[in-house]
Amino acid sequence: MSGRQDGAASEGRDPGSAVTSDADSQAAAGQAAANTQASQDDDQAPGAASTKDEGSGSDAGPGAPRPGHRRKRRQRSFWRELPILVAVALLLAVVIKTFAIQAFWIPSGSMENTLEINDRVLVNKIVYHIRDIHRGDIVVFNGDGSWDPGTIPVNGNIFQQFGSGFASMFGFGHPGDILIKRVIGIPGDRVACCDAQGRVTVNGVPLNEGSYLYPGSAPSLARFNIVVPPGRLWVMGDNRFYSDDSRDHQGNPGGGTVPESAVIGRAFIIIWPPSRWRILPIPATFEQPALNGSHPAAAGSAGGDALLSTRAEPTAQTVPLVLGFVGAVPLTWLQRRVRMRVARRRRQGRRWTRRWTRPRV
Repeated sequence: MSGRQDGAASEGRDPGSAVTSDADSQAAAGQAAANTQASQDDDQAPGAASTKDEGSGSDAGPGAPRPGHRRKRRQRSFWRELPILVAVALLLAVVIKTFAIQAFWIPSGSMENTLEINDRVLVNKIVYHIRDIHRGDIVVFNGDGSWDPGTIPVNGNIFQQFGSGFASMFGFGHPGDILIKRVIGIPGDRVACCDAQGRVTVNGVPLNEGSYLYPGSAPSLARFNIVVPPGRLWVMGDNRFYSDDSRDHQGNPGGGTVPESAVIGRAFIIIWPPSRWRILPIPATFEQPALNGSHPAAAGSAGGDALLSTRAEPTAQTVPLVLGFVGAVPLTWLQRRVRMRVARRRRQGRRWTRRWTRPRV
């Protein structure tokens, strides 16, 4: 009797103990399931973890960089990028000046009124790698060995040209006796002066030169009649009274013509002063189809009183430097973006490696 009472008393003394124990077990099991589900969610949702890691400073961990620290890093990055920008700009400037475009200053008046004293012109150095020299082109050429005593200049290979361009960029080297004239005759043309109306003829076709000759200037006071040899050009200034050109060098080798290899490029635009800005087109008279025929011209005698040869002096390196910096900015920005993207992906890879190798509790 007493044993049963003691057992009843014992059960009556803590009736909820069994219920409490069951509830604790269920809570523990639910927490374990929640932890397991959270771990699975972390493993299956990398985007959420990446977003949190790359979010604002308030969401980042205690080791995240502060805004002020980021600004200092950006400033240091700028000063690291600046030498790269300058180096790329200088490299592009040398390439542009050597192989593409160069500015020249006109110091004399033998190409007036097409080109006046102190005009600045841009010269295209690429065009004659694409097409032949045309009649009517205004060309810049090296007078060394053409009319002046000396060896005919040779451009050399691409590395020699780059070396010469780099040296001249900083004031070294010898630029040569640079001249600028209009092409009247190309290889094989018979150029003569003058017909019954006093006009210059090419292959027997008279040129109407009123659109570019200096006002009041005669086509020529000197007589000439020459077939332009292969690989050479007959050139004349637009101010025929004061131009030292092919007419005045007929006694030289080549009969006054200049070698095509001496041509630096074609002047195609006046860029300074602003009031003189204009394109330099080929005059319409050189578009006559009959010029391409073979018509003998009347013979004449040589002579002439020309005084000045229009020289074209290389200007300061402002134009290639400006173009170099214009091209260097996007190139530097692009390489910086690529480097930042690669670095970001490396950081993300290390972060995910740590996440996967971190022991789970």
